[in-house]
Amino acid sequence: MAEPTKTPVPRDEQAELAARRRKRSIALAAVLGGLVLILYLLTVVKLGPALFDRPL
Repeated sequence: MAEPTKTPVPRDEQAELAARRRKRSIALAAVLGGLVLILYLLTVVKLGPALFDRPL
C-alpha cells in the first residue's frame, strides 16, 4: 500500500491552524472547568448545611 505524499503547508496557514487549535483548546478547557464547577456545587448543595456541621 502506497503512502500518501504530504504537501508542505504554507507558514501563514500553519499560524492560522495553530491559532484555531489554541482557541479550541481554551474553549474545551473552559467547558471542562465549568462542568467540574457544576459538579462541585451540586455536591455541596446535595450535602447541604450538614457539610459544615460535622466534627473535625
